[in-house]
Amino acid sequence: MSLFQMKEVDKVYYDTKLKEFLPDKIIDIHTHVWLDSIRIQTAKAPVRAVTWPSLVAGQNPIEDLYETYRLMFPGKQVTPLIFSQVSLNYDIEAGNEYIRECAEKHSLPSLMVTKPGMSASDFEDGIDRGGFLGCKVYLNFADSYIPEKEIRVFDFLPHHHLEILNKRGWAAMLHIPRDGRLKDPVNLAQLLEIERKYPSVKLIVAHVGRAYCPEDIGDAFEVLAETKNMVFDISANTNDYVFQQLIKAVGPKRILFGSDLPILRMRTRRICQDGNYVNLVPKGLYGDVSDDKHMREVENEEAESLTFFMYEEIDAFRLAAQAEGLKKEDIEDVFYNNAYAMINSIDKKRENIGWRN
Repeated sequence: MSLFQMKEVDKVYYDTKLKEFLPDKIIDIHTHVWLDSIRIQTAKAPVRAVTWPSLVAGQNPIEDLYETYRLMFPGKQVTPLIFSQVSLNYDIEAGNEYIRECAEKHSLPSLMVTKPGMSASDFEDGIDRGGFLGCKVYLNFADSYIPEKEIRVFDFLPHHHLEILNKRGWAAMLHIPRDGRLKDPVNLAQLLEIERKYPSVKLIVAHVGRAYCPEDIGDAFEVLAETKNMVFDISANTNDYVFQQLIKAVGPKRILFGSDLPILRMRTRRICQDGNYVNLVPKGLYGDVSDDKHMREVENEEAESLTFFMYEEIDAFRLAAQAEGLKKEDIEDVFYNNAYAMINSIDKKRENIGWRN
């Protein structure tokens, strides 16, 4: 039985909009891989993030990730950078070990999920021993006494970890916190501080800084246009206007394709209403979503017309690239070359990543 159904609407969408736009080789810089067996059954973790992604998949073993690429991207070679779950309801150490095993078996680049309380030596040794290229950090791991709305970047990506990342030239995948998203002045100030103090860190700002709607931008791109080092992945974002502003601010050399699989398997079309993103989904497909402001069910022809979140993201970037006059080589940079160069610059001592040539 197939992992999920490829409908005619999906095949037509891919063939008419995406197939020729995408290069033959793709690097997906943002994927979560984990087993349900690492779930902590008794955990009652504080809710510090949206919960709708959990409706898409209870796990994403490496085999499912490869099957997703096979189904969604016929004729393309897709290589993921992998890391584990970031929920407090999962055993982080067990998740990192599974990632280490998958990366070794499949010759893949990977990141270690880290907690801010780790000592500098444990942080460095863990990344080194696991063959990781750096860390994936998340606001969930900030001290529990900090209210969710008050969490700052340095609460979960602390300075003593940044010092190690800077010394080693490693990567950090950062999902920024706070309701203001990309435009939040605290977020912007701390991003600039990382840029200034830790210039050798390969900082990846995930989801274009969670700027899912135009209202999330503010003056962020004017502020960030002065940066030279940080890069931005477009994962789980479908806003072509936001992508246009990103291209104008930093250019195609500092943009990376990422998916955030497995949630990009969701069948949805995202809209913005009053600054809030809303995922339109087929009625009944993901259970009861009536109490989630980011979810809305649709029926009949509208529901049947919905394709994958993945395809909507890529098409939004296609529209932005077209509007900004990006060339074929720019698209190849975003979807492959930029990530390849970053990974290669970190991983010079680890020659076991088999997809590189």
